[in-house]
Parts: sequence; structure tokens; C-alpha cells
Amino acid sequence: MVLKEGWDVRNVTTIVGLRAYTAKSNILPEQTLGRGLRKMYGGNIEEYVSVVGTDAFMEFVESIQAEGVILERKPMGDGSAPNTPLIIEVDNENTKKNLDELDIEIPVLTNRVFREYKNLSEIDTKKIGLSKVKFKKFSEEEQREIVFKDITTGEIDHTTALDSAGVSDYRSVIGYFAQTIMKELRLVSGYDILYPKVKQFVAEDLFENVIDLDDPNTLRNLSELEPTKVIFESFKKAINSLTVKDKGEAEIRDYIKLRKVRPFAVKNQGYLIPKKSVFNRIVGDSHLELLFARFLEDCDDVVSYAKNYLAVNFRIDYVNASGDISSYIPDFIVKKNKNEIVIIETKGAEDLDDPLKIERLKTWCVDVNKAQTKTKFDFVYVDQESFEKYKPNSLADLLASFKEYK
Repeated sequence: MVLKEGWDVRNVTTIVGLRAYTAKSNILPEQTLGRGLRKMYGGNIEEYVSVVGTDAFMEFVESIQAEGVILERKPMGDGSAPNTPLIIEVDNENTKKNLDELDIEIPVLTNRVFREYKNLSEIDTKKIGLSKVKFKKFSEEEQREIVFKDITTGEIDHTTALDSAGVSDYRSVIGYFAQTIMKELRLVSGYDILYPKVKQFVAEDLFENVIDLDDPNTLRNLSELEPTKVIFESFKKAINSLTVKDKGEAEIRDYIKLRKVRPFAVKNQGYLIPKKSVFNRIVGDSHLELLFARFLEDCDDVVSYAKNYLAVNFRIDYVNASGDISSYIPDFIVKKNKNEIVIIETKGAEDLDDPLKIERLKTWCVDVNKAQTKTKFDFVYVDQESFEKYKPNSLADLLASFKEYK
């Protein structure tokens, strides 16, 4: 029963559906499966959920492929090989490794990016609209039920049912938008200012023409994806522009030592047994990362390296393409010698946030080199196309050839 509506724990990795699931309504299997589809981590981190169940439940699970969900079947029962997770840990039992030499110490800096909560009254609704939306006309039947979904999760937030006369109240809808914007941006106050701003924007600036908020067509239009998306993105961008600031400096508040990282599990996948890392295995989020780990393993001018796993907890704050404060996790940490460390980002297809991440990594290196002089930190961006085309033979070759963002 913990899987009933309202349960919001995100770390579900396995679902075993043993109930009959014979009702024509799919509400119960939808709720059950939905808890496992909530992501644990933000960003583009690949996550998996394992699903086992009765024939009726698995038939429903199969049906969601029509919505773009990718399913991968795994054999079970007699004759099937075990599919256990891999344990990544510091290779303390390997007597051939000098862990003192292979260990890498990474400074942890104070956040450079922060929110400064200014008065939201400075938002100009005439200037924040990302695009104008066409105001559609709907029939009386289409106006009777309006379903509002969370734009980030797709889950139904609430349904506004209209009577036959079409009487409705736009105020609760405007309030929903204002509250959701505050929740997503972690604003603890300012609803009394944000509500009239959203109201004015919807009435005068969201659509191609000024509209009547009391018109039943207004509520029906606001239940459509496009206007909902424009409202959220316009206000989030405006508020972020007003509140997100860069202090211009950072200082060291702690250090991460790779030898202190506790064991953790990853899915069963291809891996590399390294000689130049404190870890017992190197796995990658892509084939490129495994190829690059092999490259580092073969470089004579690399003392040690490590994949920057989530468990290492080395991340850098930055402002993403939406203007939000987010975290960036570089791919590799490479020890050139006892006084030089290189942070390396590998990339296949580039997305909108990648240039922002690398520029932030650049300023991180500047900040950490300013805060201490014991170790010099540098960075390099390695794109897959160039890496496969030019095939560098050493770390020095890589640093000399890959100059993008320098």
C-alpha cells in the first residue's frame, strides 16, 4: 500500500507486481509503475528500473512502449545467468598498487553561484514572454473538463470540472501557476507579488491578443501544453535573471580524497580493470568513456586517473541554459604528476548546457589555482569526433591539441 497515490520516494529501482490487476481501469498499475519511473538524479544520467509481475501487470507494462518508453527483457528462472550489480570500491586488496601514489586530492570550493532574492515586483511582464500563443476556440463540450498536468513529471495536478453553464474561476488556475513556479525555483515568499504578475501576463501578454480571463475558453487554453510551457519558462527565466548571481570568487572549504570513497554499486555492464586508479573497476556512461579510460591507462605521462563517479561527490555549480542553478559532474580526474591535475570532460553529441559547463569548469580551475598553490589544476574538453580522428598518443599530446574553450 505504500505505492498508493501520494507516495513520493524517488529511489525505487525494482517493482514486483503481484496483485491481480484485472480491473478495466488501469489506475492501479499506472500508479504502481509510475513510482519507479521517477528519476533519482537530475540531468542526463541514465537510470534503470527493473519490473517483475503477473501476466496482467506485465501486459500493462508492455503497453507503455507506445509512449516512447524503452524496455529491455532479461531472462529469469532456471538456466538464466545471474545479473548482479558491480561493486566499485577502492582496490585495497591489490598489493600491486601503490594507493598513496595513485590517490588524488580534489579541493571542494564554496559555491560561486547563488540566489539573491530581490523584489519580484521588478519583473516586467511586457518583456518576459518567450513567444505569443494562439488563442483557440473550443466547443462547450471541450470546455467542461480541464486537466492540469505537472509540466516536468507529466502527472495530473488537479482537474477543474465545469458545469453545463460553463461557470468557472480562473483564480485557482493562476494560483496554481504561481505556486508551481515558486516551488520549482524554491522561492519561500513572494506569492502576493507573483500572483498578480502571472495574472497580468496571462491576460495581456501570453496570447496574440488581450483576452478575457472569465471566458471559459481561457481556462481550456491554459490546459494546453504550449501556453503552460510558455508561462513556466518565461517566468522562470525572468526570475532567474533577476535573482541568480555570480560572486566572482570562491574559496576552499574541504578536500575529497579518492581513497576515502566508500564502496558503491552500479549496474552490470562493461568495465576496465585499471592499473593506474585507486578503484578496482572503471565503468563509463558511454563507450567513449571506456575508450578514453583505456587511453589514459596507456599514457606514459599519466600517474593516475579516476572516473568521477557520483559517489566521489565532486561537482561544480553552474548556471544552465534555462538560467537555473544546477550541478555539473566532470567525467575524469587525471593526475599528471604530484603537482599537476587535469579535469577532463568527454563528449559525444553536444547539448545546450555543454559550453556553459566547460566555461564554468574553466573558472573553477582559475578559482582553485588562486586559492592554493600546492597543485596546479587544468582542464581539457575532448569531443568524440576529434578523439577518434586524431588519436592522441599521450596526455601531453591531448593537452596540446584539444584547445577548445581555452
